Amino acid sequence: MTSDNKVDYPKASDSMVYGGILVYVAGLFLLIAFASPYWVESYDETFSEFKHMGLWEYCFERFRFPYHQFDKVFSGCHYIYSFEFHIIREWLLPGWLLSVQTFVTLAFILSFSSQVLVALIVTRYPLKFVLKYEWLLSGIVFACNAFGAFFLFLAVIVFWTQSSRRDWLMYPNFNHISWSYYFCAVSFLFHGLAALILYKDAKKSWDTREEKRHLVMEMYPQEHNGFI
Repeated sequence: MTSDNKVDYPKASDSMVYGGILVYVAGLFLLIAFASPYWVESYDETFSEFKHMGLWEYCFERFRFPYHQFDKVFSGCHYIYSFEFHIIREWLLPGWLLSVQTFVTLAFILSFSSQVLVALIVTRYPLKFVLKYEWLLSGIVFACNAFGAFFLFLAVIVFWTQSSRRDWLMYPNFNHISWSYYFCAVSFLFHGLAALILYKDAKKSWDTREEKRHLVMEMYPQEHNGFI
């Protein structure tokens, strides 16, 4: 059988392709923000004992926690849930920061789940499954990005409003929000834009499915066993 005899099948729409590109770009920004320890950073000229932090890591240089009964010195970068920080974890991880971790983690899961589905839809693999359930897959991709953007919006707002609290990092005037946070904000914008574009594709797929269903019903009307 020659290539000319191959079955021609509908390709993924432009909305799915361009929306998918945005999803992958947004996911890259989110991955960097998720893993990098530069959400807050101290100014170099302040010589602060606190250096920088991320969602999962803190970095200090000869830091002593004033409210701890033992004179323990914290130096270097450590995972926030490591044994090194267990005596000050309650101070390092207030409730609002725990909520930011949760929001970003949920957005991370939704973003990369949608990327897998986008890859399946665009590559048409497996072909029969994608063609049969494209309306459903498109809807899931849209929902993942819409909810992901919403969670990132909450994370960005909460962190911006709470990161200068004086009951968290001491001397907040010595610190500033750094590039990891801004990567998260950019990811929120890209996820939101991708959701808008993917909504068009999801709606089009749903409308196409409904048209085909109505066409089948018209071609094969239901038989009536009784009197009309």
